[in-house]
Amino acid sequence: MLTSSIKKSFLALGMCSSLFFISCQKGVDNNDSKASLQLRLTDSPNPDVREVWVDIRDVQISYNDTSMVALSGVHPGVYNLLDLTNGRDTLLADADIPAGNIGQIRLILGDNNYIITNSGERIPLRTPSAQQSGLKVKVNQTVTGGMLYRLVLDFDAARSVVKAGNSGNYNLKPVIRVLTFLPSGGSAKGVVTPANLNTAVYAIQGMDTAAGTFTNSTGNWMIRDIAAGNYTFSFVPADTTKATQQKIVNITLGQTTVVDTLRF
Repeated sequence: MLTSSIKKSFLALGMCSSLFFISCQKGVDNNDSKASLQLRLTDSPNPDVREVWVDIRDVQISYNDTSMVALSGVHPGVYNLLDLTNGRDTLLADADIPAGNIGQIRLILGDNNYIITNSGERIPLRTPSAQQSGLKVKVNQTVTGGMLYRLVLDFDAARSVVKAGNSGNYNLKPVIRVLTFLPSGGSAKGVVTPANLNTAVYAIQGMDTAAGTFTNSTGNWMIRDIAAGNYTFSFVPADTTKATQQKIVNITLGQTTVVDTLRF
């Protein structure tokens, strides 16, 4: 639970801190017209080769049957798919997107694609079609503003690397499927008055602080993506002459709970 020492040090807090938060929030703009999307990549094991390296340059996405647009927050790089097995994955993009329907996602590849065989030989992977138009993955999922979604793509290395006859060459014919596309938790939002009273908001479950944020200039606050369940929300004002207040809040997966306005 929060202690008086946290309240006394409130004014020194300029950012999310690992001392008090399990995860930092993306802000308190309360823009319910946008959702947050984390795109992650994973793979199944391939016993025939030691490494499969794929050069991912960009990620594009289509909204509401419109043309493809580049996704912000992309982490381009050359990824070894065989590092991403047995439940491991890597973050490809973390972006805010418009609410609505996601039709498909396209991975744009660079030229640096190759495999390392079990004998240690490096063999380039040919990907002519992928380099031109990208690897298309159908999604067809609706996202709601104010929510964080995690989309996991399974890039099946074992089926994607194809030997080209007896030439000794290998082609990359990607087999990618949507493994999961789910809201990763629930959210809560509300207002603290007076608006000029800068206030820390903590979501506490048992003895653990699950997440925290601050009110903005209009007194609004929002905590995104915490597990479903009952929480004690603690409101700690910057003005140390005012007492901390608490509310019991139920968080539901995939929904945003509106907390009654809190008045100091």
